[in-house]
Amino acid sequence: MISVTDLGIRQGNFALQGVTFAVPAGAFAVLTGPSGCGKTTLIECLAGLRHPTAGTITLADRDVTTLPPAARNVGYVPQDAAVFAHLTVRENLAFALTVRKRPPAEIVERVDELAAPLGLSDLLNRRGVGLSGGEAQRVALGRALAFRPPVLLMDEPLNAVDTETAERVVGFLRILRNTARPTVLYVTHNAAEIDALADVRFRFTEGRVVVGSEM
Repeated sequence: MISVTDLGIRQGNFALQGVTFAVPAGAFAVLTGPSGCGKTTLIECLAGLRHPTAGTITLADRDVTTLPPAARNVGYVPQDAAVFAHLTVRENLAFALTVRKRPPAEIVERVDELAAPLGLSDLLNRRGVGLSGGEAQRVALGRALAFRPPVLLMDEPLNAVDTETAERVVGFLRILRNTARPTVLYVTHNAAEIDALADVRFRFTEGRVVVGSEM
């Protein structure tokens, strides 16, 4: 589950106060809202990249409010698709498994398993530098999924991906939603992604996260 209670966040002159919402365990929640309302700031705070000024964050039944990113055990896909430029696509996809010291055969199998539906099989030996925006976003998504995290935080992961590839990745995410059932908070403005993926719909408006019928 994801539970946020009375969360306060400050970023320069921008501030959020009293943000409260919850995503049930195993649900795929989609968060929408106007540009500049704080969606990315909220996701970064949940991932541990920003420190809250107030409130609590609970992920998978653990209070992670003060924990560093590496200790939160979440998969995170940033909006800017931060790919490790000095590593190959294969090494990027394997990164979370490598640092967890998984057996090499398991790493190879998992990377190949992810590369195919994400359209990355032909790019595995390419360096991260020079990838297109859409390619980098797919690599970032695969890297986040590789270790099968119980919680996934995704900030517009398909916003630079062409329509055909996006449809294929959405299909892959639907399978993930229906099988592995991680708890997901997924930021997007894309109506097709919302309709295909959302178990729960949230909208960020006027500093509040509201659900379904309140939207």
